[in-house]
Amino acid sequence: MTERFDCHYCKESLFGKKYILREDSPYCVKCYENLYSNTCEECKKPIGADCKDLSYKDRHWHENCFHCFQCKNSLVDKPFAAKEEHLLCTDCYSNEYSSKCNECKKTIMPGTRKMEYKGNSWHETCFICYRCQQPIGTKSFIPKDNQNFCVPCYEKQFAMQCVQCKKAITTGGVTYREQPWHKECFVCTGCKKQLSGQRFTSRDEFAYCLSCFCNLYAKKCAGCTNPISGLGGTKYISFEERQWHNDCFNCKKCSLSLVGRGFLTERDDILCPECGKDI
Repeated sequence: MTERFDCHYCKESLFGKKYILREDSPYCVKCYENLYSNTCEECKKPIGADCKDLSYKDRHWHENCFHCFQCKNSLVDKPFAAKEEHLLCTDCYSNEYSSKCNECKKTIMPGTRKMEYKGNSWHETCFICYRCQQPIGTKSFIPKDNQNFCVPCYEKQFAMQCVQCKKAITTGGVTYREQPWHKECFVCTGCKKQLSGQRFTSRDEFAYCLSCFCNLYAKKCAGCTNPISGLGGTKYISFEERQWHNDCFNCKKCSLSLVGRGFLTERDDILCPECGKDI
């Protein structure tokens, strides 16, 4: 007696008929297609057992239905991109969605490296320094007048040079006597401390902090012997080549302030008229 060989689903005999094995069970073609065939995304018909089934992200197409949504050219064995569930060949995708290079105006193809700045895009080889024409790549750059410059070129062409060290001033800096200085180069002629943000004065075109200026050039008070800077509105009294701070111009004996009053001198001392009446 011959052993039966039937469809696993409908139980009809498969002798002399085409069949398909699935998980070691035989199915007639009709049952297999009804049970397991995928539906084509394009034509919405089943993809039969005798057809090639092309799939992408759990979606399926007949070989003849697998084409570009825009130009309808076949995508079989060709690169493609997906946009809003539609498949596009690389040319159509680039024309429709890819950025245009701000320099050469050509499409920046998918997968190629591009540079972006303030909403504009460039091919890597088109993003170059306006002065030296070399690609900037990932290096720092400085934009000016709608052009981009690598840092060395910008410094050579535009940056002010410090009057002290002759190097470019790229950030910050101070101006003294209408000349530019790095903050770290603008220092006291005496003690070399930075003067930026500090009170200072000058003599013979050289800048000094107040302390050095007073120690070097200020006259000494005949009363307390400390320097009289004369800066910031400091008031002082001068008499016969001697100077006093306002607060130090007092009678030697009774300490009465002599500012705006008459006074007498006895050798190096100054006296009020009352204390000096016995001289």
